[in-house]
Amino acid sequence: MRCAVHPQTETNLRCGKCGQPICPKCVVQTPVGARCPECAAMKRLPVYEVSVLLYARAVAAGLISASVLGTIWPFIPSLYILWLLIGVGIGYAIGEVVSFSVNRKRGLGLQAIAGTSMIASYIIRSLIESLVKTPHIGFLDSFVDVYGLIALALGIVLAVSRVR
Repeated sequence: MRCAVHPQTETNLRCGKCGQPICPKCVVQTPVGARCPECAAMKRLPVYEVSVLLYARAVAAGLISASVLGTIWPFIPSLYILWLLIGVGIGYAIGEVVSFSVNRKRGLGLQAIAGTSMIASYIIRSLIESLVKTPHIGFLDSFVDVYGLIALALGIVLAVSRVR
């Protein structure tokens, strides 16, 4: 018998799925045996297939949640160590909102959206704190707070991990 892809090559090997004759040049070894290139085509899992519409929903959900949580953040009474817990909680919330808005899909683009949303939340927090809560402290001083930056880093890690 002759290979279906290379008719000049004789073979005794058949695809384990469709039974089409295949030669050693076009055989694809899979965990369940030899397959033809069509049957062995590796497809992405549906959970990682994110459409443009879902990306738009994720951006909108991330920005809305970042705006709301960034506005509330400066008014939450806390000591310095509680900043870390607040950052973790806000990161978790942003990651969950982004994940829920795209039907629990996953991927690098969604991770970038979640992390960027956490950064936007921190910037809004710093801006409101410097303008409303403590006007004698400038934006840069509010932004470059050690505990705040650590809370931001922890929040980014948690937000990204929710859509990883």
